[in-house]
Amino acid sequence: MNASDGAGDLGLRPLAADEWGDEEYAAYGSLLRMPSDRVPRFGSGHMYDPERFSVVGTFVRHPALAEAFWGFNGYQLQRSSLPLRWRELAILRVAHQRRSAYEWGQHVKIALDGDITAAEIDQLALGNAGFDGTDRLVLEATDELLVDGRISDDLLPRIEAQLDTHQMMDLVFVVGTYSMLAMAFETWRLTPEPGTAPLPPPPPPATAPA
Repeated sequence: MNASDGAGDLGLRPLAADEWGDEEYAAYGSLLRMPSDRVPRFGSGHMYDPERFSVVGTFVRHPALAEAFWGFNGYQLQRSSLPLRWRELAILRVAHQRRSAYEWGQHVKIALDGDITAAEIDQLALGNAGFDGTDRLVLEATDELLVDGRISDDLLPRIEAQLDTHQMMDLVFVVGTYSMLAMAFETWRLTPEPGTAPLPPPPPPATAPA
């Protein structure tokens, strides 16, 4: 298969059923943490059936890249020191700020299955008002990482007082990883999965005092 196969008018399309082979299933297995022969097959109806996730079928167009990346991303989603709540608040903020509809829709589902409410997700799309404690610090840190590429001298000691060293490191890498993924998803023109939450509009710009 030519490396450029699968390009449509814009972006990439996911692999079709007859395009999956041993290399692609092995790559997907690196995300699921299972050997290739146990990976759910395309069209199987399994909860991890690759047909259900256009991102999976698109990523495995480059199996070596997918396998290398998913080994790391699997750590972030399954074994990170960062609690699900803080991780998903950060990822949703990245998706909203980077305007990634696919990323937003997927992680709203994950957040709702955790302990983040629909009302909190609606509020997150409007800004940081309504959040306090460590939730607020995580959102502020995410904002600074996206805008400035670092956590400021003012915020850093305050968030370090709440997160341990591993959690601080994991937070930076989560923000960086999902910012990179948002770029990939938008470049590939991934269409949000059916039934996922639509990306809210960006918050209105702040009005300068008269």
